[in-house]
Amino acid sequence: MPHGRLREVRYFSKTSNATRRCFVYTPPEYDRDPNQRFPVLYLQHGMGEDETGLGGQGRANLILDNLIADGKAKPFITVMENGGGGGGPRRGGPSPGGPGGRGFNFGAFERILMDDLIPHIDNTYRTLADQPHRAMAGLSMGGMQTRTITLANLDRFSHIGIFSGGSIAVADVSDMAAFKQKVKVVFCSFGGRERGAASAKTNADALKQAGINSRYYESPLTGHEWQSWRRSLHQFAPLLFQD
Repeated sequence: MPHGRLREVRYFSKTSNATRRCFVYTPPEYDRDPNQRFPVLYLQHGMGEDETGLGGQGRANLILDNLIADGKAKPFITVMENGGGGGGPRRGGPSPGGPGGRGFNFGAFERILMDDLIPHIDNTYRTLADQPHRAMAGLSMGGMQTRTITLANLDRFSHIGIFSGGSIAVADVSDMAAFKQKVKVVFCSFGGRERGAASAKTNADALKQAGINSRYYESPLTGHEWQSWRRSLHQFAPLLFQD
């Protein structure tokens, strides 16, 4: 089976005045055709983890390799950065909060993502650098970051994935007409043994009734754990960047 590459990348962040590290997955097709451009998913870790978690424990690159090889997902670039809350202090990043990200101020990371990381990725890799071809997702704290950042920047993200990190309710959408026009997919998932699963499903159903392409997934017999999040990525990735 063809495998993509998981690259360790260093870049300078003007926002934090520091050199930062991220991991970038490029699909097998990236090296085959030097003229092809790709959509991008920004995928965030949870509390107590860092930018290594999704490629290490999460096996994100292998999940994507398999889905692409089976023709179940389109090839896209995936970027994993340090959103705070794990791997030690990061200059210019957010300060640790409570369990699952409660008490976090995501503003610092939002500026790093929007002003430094996305421009760096678009300038370095062959991306499709527009809103329809940019997604964000995350697990636990990373899901909360995703919810906060995407709702505030709908002109930059068209696909939203929240794994065990809350959900988006109809009341969270200030302009439903604009939301329908800009957002192609809202995906929410929980482990079947997690608290919050029932309310998340209710919110997902309400979004669907409002005309949003809203999907809910519940991982059988799992809790707030990597198996839930691996399965969630496996369900989410095939929804991305479809015609």
